[in-house]
Amino acid sequence: MKLDHFFVTGEPMIYGADISIVLVSLAIVFGLTYFKKWNYLWTEWLTTVDHKRIGVMYILCALLMLFRGGVDAILMRAQLAGPDMKILDPQHYNEIFTTHGIVMILFMAMPFIIGLMNVVIPLQIGARDVAFPYLNAVSFWLFFAGAMLFNISFVIGGSPDAGWTAYFPLASKQFSPGVGNNYYAISLQIAGLGTLMTGINFIVTILKMRVKGMTLMKMPMFTWSILITCVIIVFAFPVLTVALALMMFDREFGTQFFTMHHGGMDMLWANLFWVWGHPEVYIVILPAFGIYSEIISTFARKNLYGYKSMVISMVAISGLSFLVWAHHFYTMGQGATVNEFFSITTMAISIPTGVKIFNWLFTLRKGKIQFTVPMLYSLAFIPIFTIGGITGVMLAISSADYQYHNTMFLVAHFHYVLIPGTVFAVIAGFYYWFPKVFGFRLDEKIGKITFWIITISFNVTFMPLFFLGLKGMTRRTYTYSAASGFGPLNLIASIGAVGMTIGFCLLVYNIYYSVRYAPRETTGDPWNARTLEWATHSPVPAYNFAITPEVDDLDAFWKSKKEGKPIFTGEIKDIHMPSNSGIPVILGGLFMAFGFFMVFEWWVPAIIFAIPIFVCLAMRSFQRDHGFHIHKEEIIETEKKLRGDDYANEASV
Repeated sequence: MKLDHFFVTGEPMIYGADISIVLVSLAIVFGLTYFKKWNYLWTEWLTTVDHKRIGVMYILCALLMLFRGGVDAILMRAQLAGPDMKILDPQHYNEIFTTHGIVMILFMAMPFIIGLMNVVIPLQIGARDVAFPYLNAVSFWLFFAGAMLFNISFVIGGSPDAGWTAYFPLASKQFSPGVGNNYYAISLQIAGLGTLMTGINFIVTILKMRVKGMTLMKMPMFTWSILITCVIIVFAFPVLTVALALMMFDREFGTQFFTMHHGGMDMLWANLFWVWGHPEVYIVILPAFGIYSEIISTFARKNLYGYKSMVISMVAISGLSFLVWAHHFYTMGQGATVNEFFSITTMAISIPTGVKIFNWLFTLRKGKIQFTVPMLYSLAFIPIFTIGGITGVMLAISSADYQYHNTMFLVAHFHYVLIPGTVFAVIAGFYYWFPKVFGFRLDEKIGKITFWIITISFNVTFMPLFFLGLKGMTRRTYTYSAASGFGPLNLIASIGAVGMTIGFCLLVYNIYYSVRYAPRETTGDPWNARTLEWATHSPVPAYNFAITPEVDDLDAFWKSKKEGKPIFTGEIKDIHMPSNSGIPVILGGLFMAFGFFMVFEWWVPAIIFAIPIFVCLAMRSFQRDHGFHIHKEEIIETEKKLRGDDYANEASV
């Protein structure tokens, strides 16, 4: 391979990215060395199996990927801001809209949600940790390896360019001879393996590690949403893994699964992708429903209306999510009968979703609403998501979809569902649970300014796309002529995108400002909340709860505050905790190196790095690690510092 084929050259923006990567890497190394933090980084973070720290690392990655995908979005909007723009060439534009979709869905939305569930779920069910702490660490480092492998493609080898769906034959070697779509196939397999492990881990955690008295129908709604989401993950992600493996075989070993000849079938990829892809939409939406349920109930000062119907509706959504995939190709010739079936199932999924909307509205009715930043995002979600849902029903009508299909109308619908349905939710959850992790709240004033900028700019960005789609502008359009009349609406959308960028920059500034100036929170319950995670300290100690709580009803912590009924009984005892391990981070590095050489089809170094992967797995299999105990005296001392000296007298109860 020639050097100019290995490194991406010829684009000033790529050279700028190269320089920034080198400078940031050097700054990190210098900072860690200067402040002597290498040992701290290794012992406290890189080798941790603590679910809270793993959750924080997921969220940090998600924030980084939010800005990575955001840069792609800004470049696309700059290219489309006016007719006949020359900011990007066609190939670069193809690569950018491909990576934007993958980064935002799989490397921003997914890790943000998984990060929040890592932090919150064990606390909500009163557990010390997840069921398999070591596996949890492996899951994170596999995700991280896949994300980093995917993101180096734009400077080494070239990015995938066949769209985030990677439809064949566009993604085949014939039409995409570079290594970009090899990155797609291999990095997503590695990251997807980590996500599948997470799904299994949290199903076991929720089903087996709930505190005494917490039956399934007494679980918080966020916990319910995660349980259902993890079931979808376990059923959907193996389909993606198989599809990506077949894609890899076609591209690297000359098989013919998705070719147009020799018995291959390009539509097989489309079916496999969307059998995973549409449940994936609900993998990122259902946890958002759980987040909104917690926040709306907390700040309306009311029980969540229709608890059982909320659970039933989420179960119905999860089942229907596997019965709608073919609505993504109504126009591909499968016939009226098939289109009719998938049109009915697609419209049917709006019924349980509508139930949830009405339940939130009834929860708000006659509530003593507090307009905090998390609540503002939750309230804005309802009308904006409803617009996305209504346009989704329009797209579900198979005959009408011949007009909407592959236009900017679909792009607008997709963003009206996913941005309020996922991005607003993870931002709301980030503000809501931030004090639980770090011991102080993010600044409310800056947060409200940020909310209004993001919300208004979002609508300015995506509302014009509905009208552009109805006027006939197709999606994935690289450029357009002045005669098309698309210019004014595209310019408005691009102005809105600048506003959203400002809003997300303010979000980061709020973190910086709050770290420096926010008053520290000492109660552990800054929102006067309802669920068990607020019953322990902020920030949470390594063992989560000094005494395991006991519950006898939904919202047990809220009732204990109102009725004076204690949820912590018994006495403090030694607590068994899992040991840290360096094997997961080493596995992540080995998988990344193995995947990199597989991308370039360099088989010898790929095999060399595959061997120690199996060695690490074998080492873990024969390792006798019984963890360690935090002794009673140490726990009492920690509780005294966190609750005050009076706690020493209570500890012997």
